[in-house]
Amino acid sequence: MSIILHPTYFANIAHFTAIANTNEVVFEAHDNFLKQTYRNRSYIYGANGKLALNIPVIYTQKNRQKYKDVKIFNEEKWQSAHWKSLLSAYKTSPFFEYYEDDIKPLFEKKAEYIFDFNMNCFEIICECLQFEVNTSFSEAYHKDIENVSDLRQLVHAKKEPDYTFESYTQVFDEKHGFIPNLSILDLLFNEGPNALNYLENQTLSL
Repeated sequence: MSIILHPTYFANIAHFTAIANTNEVVFEAHDNFLKQTYRNRSYIYGANGKLALNIPVIYTQKNRQKYKDVKIFNEEKWQSAHWKSLLSAYKTSPFFEYYEDDIKPLFEKKAEYIFDFNMNCFEIICECLQFEVNTSFSEAYHKDIENVSDLRQLVHAKKEPDYTFESYTQVFDEKHGFIPNLSILDLLFNEGPNALNYLENQTLSL
């Protein structure tokens, strides 16, 4: 069955587990933007534990905005800061250098819209995973959807279930233990070509 998801910033393991185990992904393209979601947030494993990377956006709660119309606030040097955080977190991981040249350009070229930037991230990750999936975009917003598995709730960063994903070796796990459901980047840099096999063998419990 097809699934429907929100494009998110370097989507987490839950998102990619769902994506790796379906035939088609429909991306929600007509929802309103909400703060405190994975639309502009991603979590990585830093030296001090779980670290949030937030993309600043030009958005006000007073005027409802479509997600696809929200612009990135590029006055803040967020790309440079995020790349430095990734370097600090993963430069000693087994596969960082292997994928560095694919990922780094996303932090060098300015992006105008958060939706478009997230789609670029998704496409690059699929290339790194050597994974092909059929994708499409919703044509209108519908609260209830038939014939598609609705996983749009995965976008909420504050309302997560306790996922029981299989552990894998992480750079700082001797300090803080295994941290589940981080950004796909954590899995990619630590597991490399085995990342897709890992995703295909996980079960998404909601």
